[in-house]
Amino acid sequence: MNIFLTGATGYIGSAVADALLKVGHSVTGLARSDEAAGQLHLKGITPHRGDLTSPATLRDAASALDGVIHTGTTNDGRLDQAAIRVMLEAMNGSGKPFVYTSGVWVLGATGDKIADEGAPVNPVALVAWRPVVERMVLESAQQGVRAIVIRPAVVYGRGGGILADLVRSARENGAARYVGTGENHWPTIDVDDLADLYLRAFELATAGTLLHAADTFAYRVREIAEAASAGAGSDSRTESWPLDEARKMLGAYADALILDQRVSAAKATTMLGWRPRAVGVLDDLRRGSYVS
Repeated sequence: MNIFLTGATGYIGSAVADALLKVGHSVTGLARSDEAAGQLHLKGITPHRGDLTSPATLRDAASALDGVIHTGTTNDGRLDQAAIRVMLEAMNGSGKPFVYTSGVWVLGATGDKIADEGAPVNPVALVAWRPVVERMVLESAQQGVRAIVIRPAVVYGRGGGILADLVRSARENGAARYVGTGENHWPTIDVDDLADLYLRAFELATAGTLLHAADTFAYRVREIAEAASAGAGSDSRTESWPLDEARKMLGAYADALILDQRVSAAKATTMLGWRPRAVGVLDDLRRGSYVS
């Protein structure tokens, strides 16, 4: 199949593209610049010139190709919703898959409770717009789109993502700096394991499916920071960044970073036979892709 992939040059999108190409799919990637188009071409991906902020540039690819995996975002709910609506309308009645990337931050803090896909949403301000988009995508199943929503946990691996910030602070300042007390838990998922779930969902999931993507264990942020510091050669030293101070620099992102969450991905295992295979976030930070 030839799959239209947004965010194809991004962190998650790059891993998804690799997984699709590995099993023989063709990939057409959204490119908003000549530089991005060149990067895609070098990976064997056909560039489609367009931009999420110009929804009309997405319609033809969404209509003509065999399905869409949407890993890109403008981080603006109004713009994202407009772009997704155009793609979904172009796919009405086709039965083709549309996979949308949300995230577990829409759940808010879960505390000691392990949240599955039936848990109520309580999004932090940074992603307050996402539940509306999730519903729009899932409801498109009624218009003949094989609509699927995936909520990744905190994504790690390939030396990137949020955890790269912890590593960077350890290298630059001698201690990995985290927001708050560090007693909160982060559910995590390796980016290549996540890409495998996208592939399975695209090929096998039924219309209207919502899936969480997370490892079975959530670690305290302080433990994650200690591992990041150890891998960076800073002797596991960490530093707490008070929330009020972090908000001044990070805004609403700071409140997302202090969420205490535990998430179940058992549905993906049962429905699609998906199982994370990575060594785990602490090992990757100490001895894996984050170690230069």
